[in-house]
Amino acid sequence: MVTHSATSSSATAASAFTALHDRTPQGVWSAPGRVNLIGEHTDYNDGFVLPFALPHRLAAAGSGRDDGLLTVASVGSDGRLRHAEPMRIGELAPGADAAELGWAAYPAGVAWVLREQGFDRGADLVLAGDVPTGAGLSSSAALECAVALALLGLAGRDEPDEAARVEVARWAQRAENEFVGVPTGVLDQTASMCCVDGHALFLDVRSGQAEQVPFDAAAAGLRILVIDTRVKHAHSESGYGDRRQGTERAADLLGIKALRDIAADELDTSLAALPEELRPLVRHVVTENERVLHAVNLLREGRLADLGPLLDASHESLRIDYRVSATELDLAVETARSAGALGARMTGGGFGGSAIALVRAEHQDSVEAAVTAAFDREGLRLPRMFVGVPSPGAGTDAA
Repeated sequence: MVTHSATSSSATAASAFTALHDRTPQGVWSAPGRVNLIGEHTDYNDGFVLPFALPHRLAAAGSGRDDGLLTVASVGSDGRLRHAEPMRIGELAPGADAAELGWAAYPAGVAWVLREQGFDRGADLVLAGDVPTGAGLSSSAALECAVALALLGLAGRDEPDEAARVEVARWAQRAENEFVGVPTGVLDQTASMCCVDGHALFLDVRSGQAEQVPFDAAAAGLRILVIDTRVKHAHSESGYGDRRQGTERAADLLGIKALRDIAADELDTSLAALPEELRPLVRHVVTENERVLHAVNLLREGRLADLGPLLDASHESLRIDYRVSATELDLAVETARSAGALGARMTGGGFGGSAIALVRAEHQDSVEAAVTAAFDREGLRLPRMFVGVPSPGAGTDAA
């Protein structure tokens, strides 16, 4: 049973469902957004990642239907319902029609994938949540995972165990890749499905092996300050795809399955064998994997304050080599560091979205004030900031 801040999103979804359908839902399921502590753009290169789930969640209240239809409505930030056109699950397919669905392509994509797995019962769903959208905090993965659990639950499947959660995460990723058409790795969905309270998830994407690593920043007198810049640049999806294709091309040229296969001491030799334009991408992925491994060891040893230099190095690699940062992200990171943060980096795919800063508890207010002032001086929209607290993954809520 999910607790924490699931309650407000789940209550909103259930209340909206009752108002819309004049009956209580059969169940409510929710899934969280995530922060990736370190390990960016490594997931689709078979590498290592270290995310944790946020308390912010997306809830799906639902009841089953026997006519094969899927109806979806979503509670907006203004409290008003947005309605998608009813969809016949047996007729859902990727392609041009999917692109015309807009936001409803995400739940539709999940229904399409689950239909192929033998779960094709219709449903009425109402969605509500507080995961910031467009912030690089995986609101889309939270939606996919909540809908997946809802459709599975309404089809009579028990809440998945640990192994099944990994499978559901891959189904959700497939929905986003093949139906919606966004070429994400599996980090976001796995974090949303598999994270646990008070821990970061150390995931080896290639093997699927995962370790829940204790991560209690508050007990160490620290905070992970999430800085949502509230901007998303238009080239984010195309830029993401270009970089993914570049890393795949580099792996092909090197005759390896994925960049994960390059050891740190082989990096220089590998770079020398590649065209110049691919070298920065490869350098980032290989060094980022090493930073994840180092970060995990620090967490195991309880040396949380020593994460700062790794966060800094990750951001510089993403900014210079992978070229996915943005003016707003750089401003947030540089200002936080200057104001006393132990380290800071962009998090998520980049081109806008959020940054994180590791700060001592007594410096949180001053760092927040400095970042706000810096954005104000530059005439930018003021960022939204909150403390990221490692929280539970997806699950069933009280209806």
